[in-house]
Amino acid sequence: MLQEGHVATRLPAQDLERARGFYAEKLGLEPVDERPGGLLYRCASGEFALFESAGASSGAFTQMAWNVDDIEATVEQLRSRGVVFEEYDVPGLTTVDGIAEIEGQYPSKGSAERGAWFRDSEGNLLGIGQVLP
Repeated sequence: MLQEGHVATRLPAQDLERARGFYAEKLGLEPVDERPGGLLYRCASGEFALFESAGASSGAFTQMAWNVDDIEATVEQLRSRGVVFEEYDVPGLTTVDGIAEIEGQYPSKGSAERGAWFRDSEGNLLGIGQVLP
């Protein structure tokens, strides 16, 4: 039943207008629809919503990610808009200039992946990935 369903992400925002500004100014995204307490965004093959929430995300894990064809160009473009990328140096994950080389991948997707992470205005941890053949 669920395998035929459309998957969508929901991200909390303590300040919905601040989040709207971040997504517009930093990521170049505008909501396609809105309702009281919520903003809906669509990208290529998926959608996500920001919803007003008194709670906050822990930001301890990736909550949403985009797959792109050229991670370096995407990171460079987002940096030029003021996005700050996380740097990691932990066992199994080290970033160089904000981008990590990640060994292994789901066999149906490729052989490896490159990844980068940043936080939105609400503390949500967002990722960018590029699948390698």
